[in-house]
Amino acid sequence: MAGDASSGTFLQGLERGLAVIRAFSAEAPALTLSEVARDVGITPATARRILLTLEQLGYVRTDGRQFSLTPRVLALGWAYLSSLDLGELAGPYMEELSAATRESCSIATLDLPDIVYVARVPTSRIMTVALGVGARLPAYPTSMGRVLLAGLSATDLGAYLSDVQAEQLTPRTVTSADELRSVVEAAGADGYALVDQELELGLRSLAAPIHNSRGRVIAALNVSAHASRSTLDSLRSEVLPHLLRAADQITTALKHRGHL
Repeated sequence: MAGDASSGTFLQGLERGLAVIRAFSAEAPALTLSEVARDVGITPATARRILLTLEQLGYVRTDGRQFSLTPRVLALGWAYLSSLDLGELAGPYMEELSAATRESCSIATLDLPDIVYVARVPTSRIMTVALGVGARLPAYPTSMGRVLLAGLSATDLGAYLSDVQAEQLTPRTVTSADELRSVVEAAGADGYALVDQELELGLRSLAAPIHNSRGRVIAALNVSAHASRSTLDSLRSEVLPHLLRAADQITTALKHRGHL
């Protein structure tokens, strides 16, 4: 990033505008100008210019004191989802997977340090956090995150592991860089990841990679189940074959579509 900035190709105004949009969240759906300035690390004058520009463009609304996002921001994410084509292409295979396993399944992509949900077929809510398209979770304690991290280059994975702030989300969460490297490398070698209650107690999940036409990992497919009804052995013996088949079917469909 610094190299781009010094070369004169980096637009700081665009970076700040996107940072302002990301300042809004489920926990902070409405913010005052001073709160935006504080959260983004910019001056109130800069925050005001950005917010008023976003308001003129229709991405932000204000009641005179607080600002909030409008549905127009969804168009930014929809452009990505449309180009990826995963939701439409993977939908039938995800429906079959969910029916075969009687569990929820999802597809996510990597946006470090998080994974971002791009498609989901829920059966029942087994997490305390509501998940949908666009939802983000940290990569390190999730099965999809580990599959996606396994697809990174050694350099990129090393950079991630040196920067990640891994929290002890449950007593089972792997937090040390060395252990994380080990489980990520195991996911790459095995061709799948199995996570046992590291993100949330009671939640187990399996994930497998989805590749593009060049063989690069571009997404991950997972099945999530409650620990009370699925043992680790049953997930491996009964769910994993269905998951791997669905991931292979989606990968094949992407290759036929010529996805880069």
